[in-house]
Amino acid sequence: MSDLNIVSSSPHIRSKDTTSNLMRDVVIALIPATLVGFYVFGLAAVFTVLLSTLSAVFFEWIYQKTLTGKTSIHDHSAAVTGLLLGLNLPAALPMLPDAAKEITMVNFLLPFAVPILGSAFAIIVVKQLFGGIGNNFMNPALAARAFLIVSFADHMTTWKNIEPVFSSSVDVVSGATIMGMIKNGGLVIGPSVLDAFVGTIGGSIGEISALAIIIGGIYLIVRKVITYHIPVYFIGTVAIFMVLASLFSSNGFDPSFIGYQLFGGGLMLGAVFMATDYVTSPMTTTGKIIFAVGCGIITSLIRLVGAYPEGVSFAIIIMNLAVPLINRYTIPRCFGEEK
Repeated sequence: MSDLNIVSSSPHIRSKDTTSNLMRDVVIALIPATLVGFYVFGLAAVFTVLLSTLSAVFFEWIYQKTLTGKTSIHDHSAAVTGLLLGLNLPAALPMLPDAAKEITMVNFLLPFAVPILGSAFAIIVVKQLFGGIGNNFMNPALAARAFLIVSFADHMTTWKNIEPVFSSSVDVVSGATIMGMIKNGGLVIGPSVLDAFVGTIGGSIGEISALAIIIGGIYLIVRKVITYHIPVYFIGTVAIFMVLASLFSSNGFDPSFIGYQLFGGGLMLGAVFMATDYVTSPMTTTGKIIFAVGCGIITSLIRLVGAYPEGVSFAIIIMNLAVPLINRYTIPRCFGEEK
């Protein structure tokens, strides 16, 4: 008998995409940024990312096994959350005898504790307690990053000194991030915009190379995992604000300032990989544009007038909370439904 004669409940058309396939594509897209982070920061970055990823998978497994006896770690969503969290952390290793005169238990254990606690918060508190994948109201990795910034501010703003491998300027990129330099009075001597674009700067492991992130974003768009709307409108909104800020600055128009703002912080990583999260972003194209513009406005305001040098994480989290309202007013009504 033909399948056309079989009566069944909706949905009648099913996509061939699965959560596992989508998450696999996200991991593939993150490979360029991850490899650049490993290359620039070395063993410290490998240690941090592996610990964060493995912890996230473990906490999802133990939580689900304890409560239901089943586990869904095979869908790779926990691994993606752990990987994204690791890429949002500064590279760090325990304080060894040749690295510090005074060694305390806290200094030694903190690099272990931060990725583990962050993964626990992301998986258990933000994801599983709200019903698991598809039910979390904000991006787990970003929520965990915000939790860690509040809880371990010193560790989360201590950047590993690096020796750039693509640039001849060795002394200009040790320690502080570009966003921190700008917030503290500007860049007198610092990395070039090209350094920020390629990835020879201080910062979180996965955010330092805009080029690597763009490559990953193009892969996701080609694979139709995401659309261009959120990244383009998010980054474009920030660009407009920074052009205006530079035009009205007492120092006059400075293209480098705009380049630093676009390539030097977490904007690219957030716009491409976290603002586009299926669960916590709007469903419609109009909703995606509203969401992205809102993220761009909040990011710009925090960077320009806020006390914190970076605003991407907080902007996306705030707009995540507005997604149900955005969906309510942008999803078309069903045919025949009354207003």
